[in-house]
Amino acid sequence: MPDPLRMEPDDLDGHTIEELSDYLDAGRSPADPSIDESAGCQIALDALERLRALTPELIAADTAAEAEADENWVQSILSGIALDARAGRRIPIVIEQSDVDTGITEGAVRGVIRAAENMVSGVLVGRCRFDGDVTVPGEPILIHVDISVPYGKPIPELVDRLRAEISTRLSANTTLNVTRIDITVSDLRHSPSRIGEER
Repeated sequence: MPDPLRMEPDDLDGHTIEELSDYLDAGRSPADPSIDESAGCQIALDALERLRALTPELIAADTAAEAEADENWVQSILSGIALDARAGRRIPIVIEQSDVDTGITEGAVRGVIRAAENMVSGVLVGRCRFDGDVTVPGEPILIHVDISVPYGKPIPELVDRLRAEISTRLSANTTLNVTRIDITVSDLRHSPSRIGEER
């Protein structure tokens, strides 16, 4: 079974997740046009930046718990980022009274879904998959999204907010016939203060 983090060269226009991480460490300087002008790289960079914003809190939680850092959640998020950056299938965008052939890649749509986490504090979007043929206009599509949330937060509220945000973004950026958005909480993350209270 292939490693989801080992991407084919074309996925990131010849770059790797590690190279993009180093590029962020350097403040995207000096500018690299092969990265800056790559749609796949930009999707991956955006997701890596969102992941990094939460990483210090999670490392602090691991330290407070005096346990080995569980990297499963990191691997799942990175797997999702790797998948986002893959172009995948071409999804048509239907424009009424127009003969223009317009479309968006499957990877870009996953990027749209992942970006919805920005509007729901503490939520991290992991795996995202589609049920239904996204290449056929009007085909009913069921979307499955796995997420990680902070421990102690009201899960139903977070899920409802994320579902609404995903729906809004998909409506604005695609013409997919989304019949349902299923969200599964696959991980609860402890905050440093909560761990301190439990010890």
